[in-house]
Amino acid sequence: MNAEPLLAYHGDPKVKRLYLARVRAHQKADEIMQGYGYWKDGKGCAVGCTIHGSDHSAYPREFGVPEELAYLEDHFFENLPTKEARAWPARFLAAIKVGANLSRVYDLWSAWNLIDPKDGVINLVTDEFPEVQKVVRETGEACLRGDRVSAARAARAARAADAADAARAADAARAARAADAAYAARAADAADAADAADAARAAYAAYYKRASDKLIELLEAA
Repeated sequence: MNAEPLLAYHGDPKVKRLYLARVRAHQKADEIMQGYGYWKDGKGCAVGCTIHGSDHSAYPREFGVPEELAYLEDHFFENLPTKEARAWPARFLAAIKVGANLSRVYDLWSAWNLIDPKDGVINLVTDEFPEVQKVVRETGEACLRGDRVSAARAARAARAADAADAARAADAARAARAADAAYAARAADAADAADAADAARAAYAAYYKRASDKLIELLEAA
């Protein structure tokens, strides 16, 4: 017998109102803080100010959101610009419809992150690494099919191409590679190394803007 699907906010509008009001109150009080830790003294990160704790597995129990999306929300929060980060918990919760089945969102986001024709990490793996291209492509296609068995292969593939550690979702690898690529391209003809560093930071920020926007798009569509 198949288990009942996990439904966002357990299908109850009151649950959504409760958590959304909570994070908005923390936002208004300037209690949502990057680099602070999960939850202490009434302040914390995106996850902490949502569940008043640090256990990502509380998301499905408390309000019907898969645990892997809690980790993704957490990761984006710590890497978005400060203003966007403080608004991020409320934006994340508001995008989720009451009663939505979010079981495919993480897979679809991962597929976008890996093989999207414009933004996927596949675009940053050169033809010098055909085996890496193959693994990234196959893993992205597996995500589209809903097969997570090979999800860690994407991280190994990205690392093989000198990317950052991306064990959980390959998003860190995508961001690091984007920043590295921008840095290399800019530094090649930059007279001032500071300009190259600024370009790298801009590329890094632009990636997290696109990646977080894509997650919101998928949440709203679920």
